[in-house]
Amino acid sequence: MVLSEHADPETIVDTLARLNIRKKSHIHSLAYASRFATQDIPKYTLPETSSEAVVAYQMIHDMLEFDGSPAKNLASFLSTWMEPEAEKLMVENLAKNLADQDEYPATMRIQDRCVSILSHMWKIPSGQKAVGTATVGSSEAVQLGGLAMKWRWRDARKAAGKDVSKPNIIYASNAQVALEKFARYFDVEARVVPVSEKSRFCLDVEKAIKLVDENTIGIYVIMGSTYTGHYENVEAMSKALDDLQKRTGLDIPIHVDAASGGFVAPFASPNLKWAFDLPRVVSINTSGHKYGLCYAGIGWIIWRSSEYLPQGLVFQLHYLGGSEATYTLNFSRPASSMIAQYYNLIRLGRKGYTDIITNCLTNARLLSCALEKTEIFEVVSDIHRPRGQFYNSHGTAKCSPPSDYTKNSSFNDGLPVVAFTFSRKFKEDHPDVEQQFVVNLLRARGWIVPSYPLPPDCENIEILRVVVRESMTEELVELLVTDILWAVNGILEEGQHFLSKHTQPSSHNRAEAFTSDKKPDGKHVYSRVC
Repeated sequence: MVLSEHADPETIVDTLARLNIRKKSHIHSLAYASRFATQDIPKYTLPETSSEAVVAYQMIHDMLEFDGSPAKNLASFLSTWMEPEAEKLMVENLAKNLADQDEYPATMRIQDRCVSILSHMWKIPSGQKAVGTATVGSSEAVQLGGLAMKWRWRDARKAAGKDVSKPNIIYASNAQVALEKFARYFDVEARVVPVSEKSRFCLDVEKAIKLVDENTIGIYVIMGSTYTGHYENVEAMSKALDDLQKRTGLDIPIHVDAASGGFVAPFASPNLKWAFDLPRVVSINTSGHKYGLCYAGIGWIIWRSSEYLPQGLVFQLHYLGGSEATYTLNFSRPASSMIAQYYNLIRLGRKGYTDIITNCLTNARLLSCALEKTEIFEVVSDIHRPRGQFYNSHGTAKCSPPSDYTKNSSFNDGLPVVAFTFSRKFKEDHPDVEQQFVVNLLRARGWIVPSYPLPPDCENIEILRVVVRESMTEELVELLVTDILWAVNGILEEGQHFLSKHTQPSSHNRAEAFTSDKKPDGKHVYSRVC
């Protein structure tokens, strides 16, 4: 959660009064106050009296109108649309507490089924009985996976009479912040593996294996980097650890952080080995609210078997009416998101998920190739390149894909993510143009596209990133490319004046295509080819 600070209304009033600005900024100014004959409502303190429900609703509704459009938020992995039937199920079950297993046995049976479905999706071997639980998201789930590895390591060390004061965990520098939180919150040394262009900005297996010692509780391997969408090589890491165990006797487990890839790889890359078909993988987490296609609030973690979940972490509760086993970081949480996940699983099935994920990847490939063909950008992500061809900063791996964007087996595996940066030639020709200028201008058109440096050791490359979700249609891809070119060409033609002029969204005419390379005055104009 984002941290918020207390606001002192008296301080705000005094400050604004000295500046001759609105004197009642600490009070909601109700647009419909005269119609509903209500009094002012304070913003930062609890009102002394009640308000009519219609007034409270309208005030909050109008306030939230200033949020951005979910369809144009290209920074987020979270799903922003579900079918009306799923929303109806969620509303019908808003009052149910997933922690109260005795009161809601039918709800718990749905969770059991989801765990079973995910276990099979992730290739649990025949004869093994996986265990798992729903969480509020992958951030909680990855903490649970790390704790289980820590406790197993600690128990084994204690049984051998060895020191347990210096646990460490290994992951790459492209890790999402949830992995860093685990190490910091639970007193585990983080051994962070530098990434490089050679490792495709992900975990370098050769460097990772050198960091392993007897105090290593496990390795986090990421199925879907939030930076570039690349998958880390779980199979190669597994083989390296197998070899290490033969040489040293160290038995190091893998937890797969499949926050996004857990619902992408099974459908787009069904033959890829990354899950429970690798014995070294002991647990996997995913976010149902990313490519599981649910609204925010649902994640999952599955262990290969109860052997990998120390019973000391499992609490037996009796005060809600029955005996309940629980292993979560929080307690009460809504059941509605978990029920929505089950709806998606049975509603879509393997074919439905495959079609949706393939469509996301297809649009991501379309966007990638369109951006590269402008020659303004080079694309750092690789899902649009033929299998085995990868980005390099020398620009020799240009987009030359097969004609069928929908054939996943012809392309590199990865998330539907497009990471791109100004091309070397563009930067040489226009050294004063910053990518942040493009970000700001796109924001004026309603698009949210983040710009940030790659992880440490590669921070000299600053990328823009677009997450292609189910709601990103081919038409939106075309509009996005058009607006990117509008921004770049405007900066080149008018400079700072163009930036200042377009600080607010304005209506504009999107040309169907740009056909000329140069204007009559000789200025370069970049074109799009989709």
